[in-house]
Amino acid sequence: MADSPQDRTRYSGRGALTNPQPRFMRHGSERFDDGWYQQEVPASIATQVRPEHARSIISHNDSPDIPFEQSINPYRGCEHGCVYCYARPSHAYVDLSPGIDFETKIFYKADAARLLEQELSMRSYVVKPITIGANTDPYQPIERELRVTRSLLEVLERTRHPVSLVTKGSMILRDLDLLTSLSRDGLVNVFVSITTLDPDLKRVLDPRAAAPAARLRVVRELSAAGIPTGVLAAPMIPAINDSELERIVAAAAAAGAFRAGYVLLRLPHELKIIFRQWLDEHFPERAEHVMSLVRDTRDGRENDPRFGSRMRGSGPWAQLLKDRFALACKRHGLTASRERELSCAHFQPPASGGQLSLGI
Repeated sequence: MADSPQDRTRYSGRGALTNPQPRFMRHGSERFDDGWYQQEVPASIATQVRPEHARSIISHNDSPDIPFEQSINPYRGCEHGCVYCYARPSHAYVDLSPGIDFETKIFYKADAARLLEQELSMRSYVVKPITIGANTDPYQPIERELRVTRSLLEVLERTRHPVSLVTKGSMILRDLDLLTSLSRDGLVNVFVSITTLDPDLKRVLDPRAAAPAARLRVVRELSAAGIPTGVLAAPMIPAINDSELERIVAAAAAAGAFRAGYVLLRLPHELKIIFRQWLDEHFPERAEHVMSLVRDTRDGRENDPRFGSRMRGSGPWAQLLKDRFALACKRHGLTASRERELSCAHFQPPASGGQLSLGI
């Protein structure tokens, strides 16, 4: 059931306020008050975790806006609850809402390691760096129990396959042994996403992700271990967190980051509804101003899916943000780009017929 705009509930530790109907669902329903007694709405909602039995594990990307051709997403949905997450609309493909459903109905690739071993064993496979975490976070809370991401890294470490990881979780430090091994042959990049340095803003922006101080600790510890670690100031939201851009870059450099990047807020499909509800709830006095600035960077629209502009936007405000970022990186000695070239020369294809699994 999709919630009506009047039926918003602030669930403890969750980002979205409603469950807007997924765009592919033909039939919907709407709640209304008929005057009968209703049990009190719970303050929190439990997470449901389900296996997803995929036929393949590696996704291939042809977008010129992203610096990788291959990626793996161990999870569908994300418990971190980031209200701005551009992956939220993907839940519509399984007839679930990009709102609360995205945060509470999580799917995991149960056969991830076995599928990866199988695909890397194919004679037709061409080794190219794989990015893990391009959509949903590979180190969200359920990874502690399921260890899907670690199982993938174990395969990549054993086969000496290059990999980049993107996360806003501190659990990545658990896998320091594998990352250190990969780093010895120039096989790994890590990028830590830092949206804000303000703990109060973080609590409503990405409620279940690691605290800003914890993310900077991840950068420090990974960098100290010799693992190339960058920071993504992402997303930059006009009049919400963009004033922190220079401070985020400075903090990243102080923590030992080797590169930095940024992405402008994107609002595809149902996300524009979820984000506007969040603005009205948490920043009602500036909600319209924020959306006006968003439209100014998207040629008058709330989202611009075109290649070349969807990540950075266009117009004077977007150009100013770009210039500020470049100047901050120059001031602090950071390379202003997303990737470092990884070696493909050490790859050792696994023996065919591997039967690795999570055993869950």
